[in-house]
Amino acid sequence: MNAFVTIMLILLPTFLLLRRRRASKRLAPGSLGIPVIGQTLSFLRAMRTNQAEKWLEEKISKYGPIWKFSLFGKPTVFISGEAANKFIFTNNDGKILSNAKPKCMTELLGNRNLLEMSGKDHKRLRDALMMFLKPDSLKLYVGKMDRELREHLDMHWQGKEKVTCRDKLRNYCQALVGGIWSVPINVPFTSYNRSIRASKMAKKLVKDLIKEKTEKLKENKSSIHQDLIACLLSTRDQDDKNVISEEEIVHNVMLLLIAGHDTTSVLLTFLVMLLASDPAIYETVIKEHEEIAKTKLAGEYLTWEDLGKMTHTWRVAMETLRLYPPVFGGFRVAATDIEYGGYLIPKGCQVFWASCITHMNDNIFHEPSKFDPKRFENQASVPPYTFGPLELDLESAQVSSLQRLKP
Repeated sequence: MNAFVTIMLILLPTFLLLRRRRASKRLAPGSLGIPVIGQTLSFLRAMRTNQAEKWLEEKISKYGPIWKFSLFGKPTVFISGEAANKFIFTNNDGKILSNAKPKCMTELLGNRNLLEMSGKDHKRLRDALMMFLKPDSLKLYVGKMDRELREHLDMHWQGKEKVTCRDKLRNYCQALVGGIWSVPINVPFTSYNRSIRASKMAKKLVKDLIKEKTEKLKENKSSIHQDLIACLLSTRDQDDKNVISEEEIVHNVMLLLIAGHDTTSVLLTFLVMLLASDPAIYETVIKEHEEIAKTKLAGEYLTWEDLGKMTHTWRVAMETLRLYPPVFGGFRVAATDIEYGGYLIPKGCQVFWASCITHMNDNIFHEPSKFDPKRFENQASVPPYTFGPLELDLESAQVSSLQRLKP
């Protein structure tokens, strides 16, 4: 009996050690780097110098399409490819992957924004937002956007060689964007610290707007369809209770401010650059717009139907988004231990993806570095889960109706 106990005491630790070694082999290859810092500084340096795609490709060449590293103080697994995109966007119910984002993003935007939600809360918020963002509602804003854009250009751009676009909220947005991709250390003179201060001021402005809209709705001086905040304040359930709290309205308005500000500016900047470098495509876009202009009376604004006629313009926008996606990548968090691609992704680990990997894959897009809007003539030919410049719809080559409306 004593001999048996002795043998077991010797074999048990050996068994546990071997089991641990076998388990460690199931983890994705790669290195977590320096504790806490990991590869964060190296990655952010690559982001700021427009070398992030190259940075990822070097890691993929070394480790394969699945590898681990440490980002923003958390162990992270990077997965790439069509199958990876499908895995991420079809397991977003909180049971396998959750929508938790890096600390810096949560602190700046708020923990009740749509990107942080999963399951029922995610559906509740999404349904409420779509009450305003659905095509039937957005159709009402085409003419208004056209009018405001014309007035802005006439007032601030006409006859000027140089235009400086600044306002209080825009400054806050720019500071916020700078802090989302930064080391979350809140000390003076850092990007994160500037973003935290900008976030507080922007949230205060949004709260003031909510208070103003609430009073106007009570006095029947505002319509529930007038703007997003009015719509969210008016969204109620069967018991006539608010579906979304004030905190959730603030956090989701912050999300949409950042998403709308940065994505639109990036798209327009690179679209102008690409059109300037290709006179033939530029002339095709101009001709398309001139044909629409011929059907309009003097002073008449664009309509939803006019947008539908801009087929070539839309292909140019799609190709610009493929080459220069405004949303570089995104995060999820493993809600449980996950077996993926032959490796273990432990519970609580960040999962990171980047759209450029499939966008620049020559097995998916022929001559991926070439600016060729014709590749989107037949959007059904674009394989599912390969085109996701805005983290909106990777199931097809369609981008949301809201993006079509952005001036």
